[in-house]
Amino acid sequence: MRAGALVLAAFAAGLAAAAPAQAGEVVITVTDVRSTKGVIRACMTTRKDIFPKCVNDPNAHRTVVPATTKEIRFTGVKPGAYGIALLHDENNNGKADRAMGMMPKEGYGFSRDAPVRMAPPKFTDAVLQIGEGTQRVSIKMRYFL
Repeated sequence: MRAGALVLAAFAAGLAAAAPAQAGEVVITVTDVRSTKGVIRACMTTRKDIFPKCVNDPNAHRTVVPATTKEIRFTGVKPGAYGIALLHDENNNGKADRAMGMMPKEGYGFSRDAPVRMAPPKFTDAVLQIGEGTQRVSIKMRYFL
């Protein structure tokens, strides 16, 4: 290989290494929804201090879809560590209803099937590493009552 070709190849490799990460897409498959009533509220955030609500995060990805939806798509997702939370808001009142102030009356689901004990899961239990391109995630809806 000639010296000029080597320099050009090294330059091209350097450009590829320096290219910024491309935003991707996250496709969430929602399973085990018990009814078609209401909506599914979905949010995805990198901030552990507000997870699972995603409030006051201008960079969070949020959407509301009919409860009949089987796939939720977030586009323009920058690579990073994210937690995903779903709420099956069966009466579409914009909040998670609870019995006796504690037990969820509506369905919920989290990335990595993060466990719910006496409170919502910790971000560290739900966190996913999202990279470039399309990443598929399956989240099972769970119902306490």
